[in-house]
Parts: sequence; structure tokens; C-alpha cells
Amino acid sequence: MELPQQYIEKMKKLLGEQEYQEYLQCFEQKPQIGLRINPLKWSKQEYFKKGLFGTEEVAWCKEGIYCREEMRPAKHPYYYAGLYYIQEPSAMSPAAILPIEKDDCVLDICAAPGGKSTQLGAKLNHTGVLVCNDISAGRTKALLKNIELFGIVNSIVMSETPQKLSKHFKNYFDKILIDAPCSGEGMFRKDVDMVKNWNVELIERCIQQQKEILEYCAVMLKSGGMMLYSTCTFSVEENEEMIQQFLQKHREFAVVPIEKKWGFQKGIGLEECARLFPHKIKGEGHFLALLQKKGEKSNSIFEVEKEQIDNRISLFEEFEKQVLKPNWQKIEGIYKIYGDDLCYMPKKVPELKGLRVLRSGLKLGTFKKNRFEPSQALALALNKDDFNNYVDFTVECDDVIRYLKGESIAVPEPRDGWSVVCVDGHTLGWGKLQKGRLKNKYPVSWKWE
Repeated sequence: MELPQQYIEKMKKLLGEQEYQEYLQCFEQKPQIGLRINPLKWSKQEYFKKGLFGTEEVAWCKEGIYCREEMRPAKHPYYYAGLYYIQEPSAMSPAAILPIEKDDCVLDICAAPGGKSTQLGAKLNHTGVLVCNDISAGRTKALLKNIELFGIVNSIVMSETPQKLSKHFKNYFDKILIDAPCSGEGMFRKDVDMVKNWNVELIERCIQQQKEILEYCAVMLKSGGMMLYSTCTFSVEENEEMIQQFLQKHREFAVVPIEKKWGFQKGIGLEECARLFPHKIKGEGHFLALLQKKGEKSNSIFEVEKEQIDNRISLFEEFEKQVLKPNWQKIEGIYKIYGDDLCYMPKKVPELKGLRVLRSGLKLGTFKKNRFEPSQALALALNKDDFNNYVDFTVECDDVIRYLKGESIAVPEPRDGWSVVCVDGHTLGWGKLQKGRLKNKYPVSWKWE
């Protein structure tokens, strides 16, 4: 790989000649591939019993597993059931380091495609509120799909500017994750396009974006709250210098030391931060800075979203009685109707009017003419035992792939009506039983290719 000369000079200055040679040697090794178990749906112990894609654990993420590329974890029914997320191991570190507590209100401000959001949502375990935002409306489609695959029910998915968010969420969040846009130097081994696109002007553009995001996040964080700033670059200007400039302007913030283990290195001139180098750990390059806003933990005052339903709710109530068990709710929430869509969202969500919201809470389904049609998100958010009727295939059964491809299937099930379809007890999506056949309701855009 031919690295830019300016970059080479920067890295030699950063590492020193001898360590720079060690860094260069890591390019002769393949990038690490990992997956992260979804604890909302199963445990790491259950994963190990299946003997799937690998057993070596990622030291800094208790749900993380190194996996073998040839095993193709994205082409397995368990992936379609949301049992794990495929993620580069170093990218698991920011959400792993940020301490999430029960009932926290959490913001992932640069969230797409959703790796860190799904990790934060799993740590919340259906409590509190998770706001997932990305300024790119196109990228939020993947974010929303991954949130739904993971079965996260307490999230708000948006596509807004940090400035506009700060007006609606002042002093609202207990925790904020900033996976900032950066020059991507830490990903050079993994992605050759990052090398081609690198230049000094790119670093300058990223610096301006990083400053802006940090400023608005400072407004949205509660006193006593914590903010994790991360990049996947080695650039001191985007890392330690960015944090030092922020601290000089915001005396109400302090750096929280990150423990230096697992091969993590201290920051350059800001030792409380952590650097992840690919020649020191089994992963790509990353930078982590954990900040805390001083003062007693406070509660912000805001106008909350109010329940909003109409007489069509009776169609859902009829569906609920026929299809769902009485205790299916995972959170205490409110019903909201947006056009023809019915959502169930956590309480204490601020008024969202005027924001570009892709999803408020869990989309339950859509009102059609004189009927209610359930959503894919509802199927994946619940467990098999939350449904009155289900069809459960083993992973070895050919009908699993046929279902994921959108085919109808013959089943020995005498009852008619809506049924959730499962693989080894884990939900995949909907089908409708009629006279011994399962009419496939799997989303066209999600189908097995």
C-alpha cells in the first residue's frame, strides 16, 4: 500500500522511527473481523454452544468476538434474526467505555450505520431513551434497519443538524457518544479508499465539523453527565488538540481517565485519553476521550410528547388480542399515530415537532382499510413467547432460507391468521397462515440475496 508522503512524515514524528516500522508491519496482516453478540436476544454462552464463527473474545467488549471471514456471518439466518452485529473490534470500544446506566437518556449523534447505537441500546436494556441521529438522511436508512434488527424499542431515529438538536434537547442527555467524522487514518489497513481520499484539507474540514459537534453536545449534556468523543484517526489535531481546545473553552468539563489495559496507549500530551494502534492491539486505529460535565446531576425541564390516537386504535386492539400475549410491552410508553403508522414510544421524550424524525419508538404497524398490518420491527422486538401463534424452524431446515427469500411455505399448522416466523426460537418476521400454507410477509428490501 502506497501511503501519502505527508502522512508518513506525520506518523514518523508521532511514533518515532522504530515504532513506525512496527506500525508498517501491521499492513502485512489482514484486518480483524468481529461480531458483537446481541444480549437483548441471547447470551454469549448460547453463542458458544452453537460453535459458529469463532471463540476468541474481544478484550475491551464483553459481547465482542473475533470471527473468521470465511465463515460468512452475514450469510446466516441468525444474522437476519438480529442475534449479532458485524463490527470491526476497535469500533466496539467507544460504546463499551461509555458507562451506561439504567434509565439513562443517551444520544448517539453520528450514529449511522448503527453499530454503536445498537451497542448502546443493548446496554440500556429497554430502559431510558436512546436518540440515534445522523445528519445524512441516506445513511439513516441503514441505521434504522439495524435498530429494528436488534429489537431496540426505546429509540428515536432522526436526521438533524447538531445545532437544531441542541435547541430541542438542552440539558437532556445523561450520556452522549460522539463518533466524530474524521480523516480515517486508523482505517488505512482496512479500507484503501481512505488512503486515496486522505489529504491535509480533509483534516481541516473534519476539525471544523468536530468543533461544531462538541459545542452543541455540551449544550445537550446534563450536569454530571458524561460524553465520549472518539475518532478512527491518529491525527493529534483531531484528537488531543481538539479535546484540549474544548476544555480551555468549557471549564465545566473535565477529562475522565480511561484505564490503559488491553494494549490501549495513553494520549499524546493528554494521558487520560486512550489511543488504539493496530500494531499494539487486535484491531484498527482509534482514539477515545471520556469527558464529564461538572456539577450535581440535574433534570431538565421540557415539554414531553403526549399520547395521540384516534378511533383506528380499535383495529390494533383487535389485532393485539388475537396475536400478542397480554404482557408483550417491553417499556412503559405511549401510543402515537403518524399518518397511518402506529408507534409505541418511551415516556419522557421531548416534543419532537419540527425535527426530521424517521422513527419514534417502536413502529407497531400500519393501518390499512379496515385492518391493522404489523411491522417487521414488531416481530423482531419481541420474543417467541410474546406471540399466541408462531412457526419455529431449526437453522438446518431449508424452509428458513426459503422464508428469508420471500417464498410461501407449507406448514402443518391448523390455525389461520398472523404468525411470527422463528429460527431456533428467535423471531425473523411475519407470515400469514391460511389452509396449511404460510403466506410470506418478509419485507422485500430485507430478503436473502
